[in-house]
Amino acid sequence: MKTFRNIMICILILLTTAIVLGCTVYNYKMSPVSNSSEEIEVVIPSGSSIKAIGALLEEKGLIRDKDFFVIYAHLFHIDNVKASTYHLSPNMGVPKIAEIIQEGNSYNPDSITITFKEGLNIRQIAKVIEENTDNHYDEVIAKASDETYLRSLIEKYWFLDESILGPDIYYGLEGYLFPNTYRFTNKQVTIETIFETMLDQMGKELEPYREEIEKQGKSVHAILTMASMVEKEGATHNEEDQVLNHVASVFYNRIDRKMSLGSDVTTRYALQIDDAQQKLTTEQYQTKSPYNTRLTDGSMNGKLPVGPICGPGRESIKAAIYPSDTNDIYFIANIVTKETFFFDNSRDFERKKQELQSVNQGL
Repeated sequence: MKTFRNIMICILILLTTAIVLGCTVYNYKMSPVSNSSEEIEVVIPSGSSIKAIGALLEEKGLIRDKDFFVIYAHLFHIDNVKASTYHLSPNMGVPKIAEIIQEGNSYNPDSITITFKEGLNIRQIAKVIEENTDNHYDEVIAKASDETYLRSLIEKYWFLDESILGPDIYYGLEGYLFPNTYRFTNKQVTIETIFETMLDQMGKELEPYREEIEKQGKSVHAILTMASMVEKEGATHNEEDQVLNHVASVFYNRIDRKMSLGSDVTTRYALQIDDAQQKLTTEQYQTKSPYNTRLTDGSMNGKLPVGPICGPGRESIKAAIYPSDTNDIYFIANIVTKETFFFDNSRDFERKKQELQSVNQGL
């Protein structure tokens, strides 16, 4: 009897292990292939079998295993797939992809996809728009600073205010156009549609932090200005090492101590120099501008630039709202290894700066 009980226990353990292992494997096979939001075009011909569709999706790198896709399709009765052209991403996972191809879409062969990377300024955004649409660079620049248009946007979006109309602001929408990948109807898309699509997304990104920003007594303009500096200064964008939050902490600490922020990226923006590798002269660093935080005459002590200097991404915005709690007032990055070093005193900072001089080539 005892032997029988032991056998049954072993069988139960084996069955439980097999079930757990099977569920683990199944969940893994159903999960997204990666975090990439890159859109991949997939053409599903009329009459395609589930097995053929699974093979196609695996070939495109959108699912992990074609056989598990077939299993999922049978389990959830995915048998009425619409023949069409789809744009799918590796971050969707099997359930989402199956849902999309079962519902079908209204594919537009003339549609275009435009990617605006984090850290681009308005001039760079204008170039991307010119390269991908029928709009011209100068038209984009003009629209980004058109006061009548900007006032209409202030009425429409809660996070826009009179700050964007300041006399020293280069481009009113600088920093407010959220960097992302967007799809538009065709190359004839208007500048207004592009801008407002990006503003719509910025509204969605900021909404969860609306109360927190108000609680801190900060303006959205100040948050995005800080975030834009963090975006350009952060040598890495690794959530785990909190570099962006640490950079924000340094800037806030310097503001609290009435120090100049001393940020090279603000000087480049003031001079409208987009080449990050171009060396600046001593005279350029002392260029009088409310954007230039490198000024040593005291005029920019304890101050942010007059406005954002680029379009910050999600993590930089979060860092500007939730900076690390530190006493550091200096940082410097190794431009080769992308490692950032922080200091609470000038002595250690200058020592590291000398150490990295040859690596950073004076930048």
